[in-house]
Amino acid sequence: MSAREEVLRRIRRATKDVTEPDPALDVPVDWTYGRALDTPDVLADFVEKVEDYKATVVRVDEAGVGQAIVDALAELGAMSTVLPDGLPSQWDETVVDSGIAVHRDHPELSRAELNVIDAVVTTAAVGMADSGTIALDHGEGQGRRALTLLPDRHICVVRSDQVVSDVPEGIARLAPGIRSRRPVTWVSGGSATSDIELIRVEGVHGPRRLWVILVD
Repeated sequence: MSAREEVLRRIRRATKDVTEPDPALDVPVDWTYGRALDTPDVLADFVEKVEDYKATVVRVDEAGVGQAIVDALAELGAMSTVLPDGLPSQWDETVVDSGIAVHRDHPELSRAELNVIDAVVTTAAVGMADSGTIALDHGEGQGRRALTLLPDRHICVVRSDQVVSDVPEGIARLAPGIRSRRPVTWVSGGSATSDIELIRVEGVHGPRRLWVILVD
């Protein structure tokens, strides 16, 4: 008897008492994909998980976002930044007025140009509390994917109503962008990796520093 035949024999023996051919009816699962978890405080959970990745989180109201961006750029030591199209004009004007060198992505900046720009400022599509992950579908205010991969510092503005309990709920929020074939960039803290000796190296395949502005 071959190994394949033996595996199939064991499967048939184990399922001999199954009379319902439809697995959904045979083993009903009381769970709906994309349904929110019963998380007591989704925002607190999100902040805790994002900070676990050694990212910085500051919470401000809508009126304070522009200044919070400027403060983040200063704290990160950024002298230049990319501002993608679609950011609110008040944020844009506050950054310009601060004296930081502002770059626009039209015409598109080359990879070499992006590589020497200190930071990028974007909005987000969704934040997922249980994993501390932020997803960008590169819609309004998020720019194209290269903008969030090459500069060394990423300042990401997330609205409180964009934070959901877990990844399946986040995927449900991302569905329209996915169906329209927009790319999705997943951000879980600053980019980092470890070699076989567990030596941590940051900034290998994306921004080394992540700074999240959570707008209450």
